[in-house]
Amino acid sequence: MAQISKLVACLLMVCSAFAACTNPAKRRAWHTLSKAEKLEYINAELCLMKKPARLGLPAAKTRFDELQAIHQLQAYATHFVGAFLPFHRMMMYAHESALRNECNYTGYQPYWYEQQDAGNFRNSVLFDATYGFGGNGVGANGCIATGPFANYTNSLGPGYDNTQHCINRAISDQTSTGSRQANVDACLRLTTFETAWPCIEGQPHTGGHGGVGGQMLNGVSSPGDPLFYLHHTWLDKVFWDWQAKDRATRTTTIGGTNVGPDYSPGFPPRPSNIPKPTGAAGDPGTTTTLGHVLNMYGNSPNRTIGDVLDIQGGFLCYEYVEP
Repeated sequence: MAQISKLVACLLMVCSAFAACTNPAKRRAWHTLSKAEKLEYINAELCLMKKPARLGLPAAKTRFDELQAIHQLQAYATHFVGAFLPFHRMMMYAHESALRNECNYTGYQPYWYEQQDAGNFRNSVLFDATYGFGGNGVGANGCIATGPFANYTNSLGPGYDNTQHCINRAISDQTSTGSRQANVDACLRLTTFETAWPCIEGQPHTGGHGGVGGQMLNGVSSPGDPLFYLHHTWLDKVFWDWQAKDRATRTTTIGGTNVGPDYSPGFPPRPSNIPKPTGAAGDPGTTTTLGHVLNMYGNSPNRTIGDVLDIQGGFLCYEYVEP
């Protein structure tokens, strides 16, 4: 009887942890937020930039750096693999949770509706000096000189290196056309994960990174620019829009390779002291499975791909508001 009671208690804990999502949080497009809502988000991000690091991750000095480290420490294993979209979904959740739990942010992670600005990033409201993320880079190093993040010294990057540097940008309107609606629609029309994932990771993904340029264009250290989180939350919306077309199937299956290439465009060579990945925790084979563990390096509890495939599946509980 004692063993049965323990089993029942365990099952109840699992059910509690993955309770039904009856009141999903609303993630909204940045350009639809009020000025007060934009400032609240910006101030919460600045709060993370002031909070000291606490996880002992290499070179990280602030909580903002530690969230960036999630990406930097495993970029070679989380891109050009089937886990790409679930990994970044979980990373957006870790960032959103830090804003809310550590910096009193009352909203939810907004996204950059990039279709609206594709081909004209330079004039996007995202680059506003007061109610946005500051403008383009200036000078030899391309450091941003306006906006709330102009004076932040990032300790991680560029790439796998760890140096003290500014947040830099090099906006390219031409490259930003990769985020246009036609490219999004092309990915949404695909019917299998094995074709839709690389489509999303190609264009529109690179349209946002390349359109902003600078730190954002570095495939390893790109979360050093706060715009990273709005860009990848938008990609998560694109992924969810694709999943919602066949929710029953697309929230319960996964695929694609589980081992990234030795080298990919936009990514510096993997350091020699980092062995070539041969799989992932919970997913030791060469094909990505639901058991693949998404490593958040202590920023939030690790979860599996199976835990995060449905954004209203119990562990995650949010929805995207159309602009």
